[in-house]
Amino acid sequence: MTRVLLTGFEPFDGADVNPSWEVARLVADQPPEGLAVTAVRLSCVFGQAAGELRAAVTECAPDLVVCLGQAAGRPDVTVERVAVNVDDARIPDNAGARPVDVPVVPGGPAAYFATLPVKACVAAVRAAGLPASLSHTAGTFVCNHVFYTLMHLLATERPGVRGGFVHLPALPEQVLDRAQPSLPADSLAHALRALLTAAATTCADLRVPEGATH
Repeated sequence: MTRVLLTGFEPFDGADVNPSWEVARLVADQPPEGLAVTAVRLSCVFGQAAGELRAAVTECAPDLVVCLGQAAGRPDVTVERVAVNVDDARIPDNAGARPVDVPVVPGGPAAYFATLPVKACVAAVRAAGLPASLSHTAGTFVCNHVFYTLMHLLATERPGVRGGFVHLPALPEQVLDRAQPSLPADSLAHALRALLTAAATTCADLRVPEGATH
């Protein structure tokens, strides 16, 4: 069995729900064949989320770590390719902190690439019947903070573990009063099961174009 740590976030910015945690729970309750999935909810707080992630990695000793976050406004499942070493918050986190131009890890590299087979993960979600794309920015809020923390941790302390970050669109109940794209939680869970299976079983990534023009 491949041990998988799957994280999601608590609601933030006044919301009542966060699709990342709802989907993580669903996948952990019904994991893909061959995978033992542990779901952990992270605080949407700079620093605190990083500590919670580190503790979860220590406790679970996973072979694979996939962190999930919400990207309201995006229409599809977006597999993140790169984490950058900067916190630059447009809005406060759940503790009221709003860091601007602060490194996630002082003295750390400018960026890390995910060590998931990111293009194979995108292809797996599409094959499962859900829209997906490769993203080249995880933003500079707590999602990127956790993504960079994860990749720095794996690079410096757990080089045998693969990891990455996936952004999910809003849930339908979050956008009833606005014109934004959404996908239901059960559909997103189906997509994540396919993605995790691809991540756990694919050694060499696909060599297909998924670059962005801007």
